[in-house]
Amino acid sequence: MDDDNQDRLDSRARILIAACTMISEDPASTLSVRTVATRAGVSMGSLRHHFPSQRALRAAVLDTIYSVVEFEGDVIDDTSIPARDRLVRCLRQPLSVGVGSEARQAWIKFFDAFVAPEPTDDIRAAYKAFADEALHRVERWLSVLAEEGALVSDDVEAHARFLNTLLNGLSLERAVPIDGPIVQRETATLYAAVDAILRDPR
Repeated sequence: MDDDNQDRLDSRARILIAACTMISEDPASTLSVRTVATRAGVSMGSLRHHFPSQRALRAAVLDTIYSVVEFEGDVIDDTSIPARDRLVRCLRQPLSVGVGSEARQAWIKFFDAFVAPEPTDDIRAAYKAFADEALHRVERWLSVLAEEGALVSDDVEAHARFLNTLLNGLSLERAVPIDGPIVQRETATLYAAVDAILRDPR
């Protein structure tokens, strides 16, 4: 690889690291391209070369964050595993934030970013980007199963919204002070939800 290509890779990586750090500090960050460029130590021209628009930058950041979260790998295409098990394993990925104090901190950040302040256009745009990415990820998993004829209906979007709502509730439950085997209850709930949308869950 020549030096120019290496420089381009390095600057792109620096931009993504800076933007991901900003999102972790403030989930409602608008990712101002000027601020990201300054933080990454690159020129505006370099940032625009890799990410022509703010939307392209945000999409790349969300994709990077979700790819890190997917520690188990995306098993939805592995047909050697039953459809219900594949889908439950995929649905566990967004819940990987942890239990107890870790989950509480994540929800506090979410509340401070999107619930407590008056909703501005920037806050709405930031939330929509996260919500859309989360929905699209579940839709992708369900689209694979729809092609296999595994879903009770072809309404992938409705199924994805149902599962996303469930995931929001489960992630909040991880943050509240309740006793008992959270993960075991969570697993039973995930399987019950998945079985409700699969044609032949067993």
